[in-house]
Amino acid sequence: MSDHGIGIVGLGVISRAYLETLAGAAGVRVAAVADLDADRARAVAETIPGAVALTPEELYASPEVDTVLNLTIPAAHEGVAISAFAGGKNVYGEKPLAASLDGAHRVMDAAAAAGLRAGAAPDTVLGTGVQTARAAVAAGLIGTPVSATATWISRGHESWHPHPDFYYRDGGGPLLDMGPYYLTALVQVLGPVRWVQGASSRARDTRVIGSGARAGESIPVEIDTHVTGVLGHESGALSTVTFSFDAVATRAEPLEVHGVEGMLVLPDPNHFSGAVLLRRARGSEFEELAANAGYVDAARGVGLLDFIAGHDRASGEVALHVLEIMAALLDSGASGARVALDSTVVVPPLVPLTPFAQWHGGLVN
Repeated sequence: MSDHGIGIVGLGVISRAYLETLAGAAGVRVAAVADLDADRARAVAETIPGAVALTPEELYASPEVDTVLNLTIPAAHEGVAISAFAGGKNVYGEKPLAASLDGAHRVMDAAAAAGLRAGAAPDTVLGTGVQTARAAVAAGLIGTPVSATATWISRGHESWHPHPDFYYRDGGGPLLDMGPYYLTALVQVLGPVRWVQGASSRARDTRVIGSGARAGESIPVEIDTHVTGVLGHESGALSTVTFSFDAVATRAEPLEVHGVEGMLVLPDPNHFSGAVLLRRARGSEFEELAANAGYVDAARGVGLLDFIAGHDRASGEVALHVLEIMAALLDSGASGARVALDSTVVVPPLVPLTPFAQWHGGLVN
C-alpha cells in the first residue's frame, strides 16, 4: 500500500511543529502544501521530499491527498474544511473546529453528507498527563468524582505578541484561545457537559502593545477578557473554570479533580505530559502516579496520526461539544441565565500507554 497522503493548508508558525512530527513518520507523507502566500508554499515544499506547492483548490482536488491538515486561521477553518470535503478528503484541523458554533455544525454536517471524517486539535489530551488521570478516575482511585477546577490566568498577549489585535476582537479572548485545552481535558476525565452558568467582565477598554514595530500602540478591547463559570457534567460532577487576560498570575493548579475518596492534580493540558498527583482521603501526602495511559513523549500532530490510523480520539464530535461549551459560557455571561447544551458526546476510548516513537516504526492500531 502507498503511504497516506497529507495536504497541508496554512503554513504559519504552528505548521513547523506538525512538519517536525510528520517527518519520518511511517505510513504517511506530506504530498502537497498550500498557503495564501504562494511564495511561502513553494519555499516550504522545497524542504519536504516529494511535496508540491499547490493552490488550495488544487490541493482539495489532488488524487495524491487523502487527508487535509487545516492549519489556517480560525475564521478560515469552516471554508477550508467544507471545500476539502467537497473534494473527497478527510479533514483534521487546528482548534477551534470553526469560528462559530453554527459554522462548526456546518462542518460536521458537510462531513456526514460526504461520508467523510472530521478531526480536530487539541491533541495534548492524548498524552500521558490527561490519559493517566482518566485511568485513575476510571479505576476508582478518587471514588465518585464530584467536582473539578480549571484555571488559566494571564496579563494578556499584548505583553509579548507584536500583533495581538485578534485576541481582543469577537472570536478572541482567553476562553476561546486557551479554553479548548482545559475543557477538552475536563470532558475526557469527567465526561460531557449538560449545562453551563457563566459570568464575564472586562477590566480595560484598551490595551498597549508591548513589543515589535507597533510597541506603544493602543488597541481597542471589544470583548470581555475575564470569563468564569460552572459546568454541569452529565455525570453530576461540577467543574469551576476561570480564564483571564486581566490578572497578573495565579498559584492555582491548572486542573484539579475532586472525588469522595481522593483528589487529583493534573499537569497543564497545553502540554502532553507532566506529573499526575493523587491524594487519598486517608492519606496526608500526595503521591505521583506512574504514567499508565496515553502517548509517551508525544508532540503536536499525534492526534493527526491517531486520526489517520482510524481512531476518533481527537474527533470533530468532541471539538464541536467543547465549542458549544465555550459559546454557552459566553452567552450565559451576557444574559446571566443558565444555558442548556444541545450536544453531547461519547468520550473516546482511553489511549493505551504507547511510545510516541512507534509512529516512526509503523502506524499504531
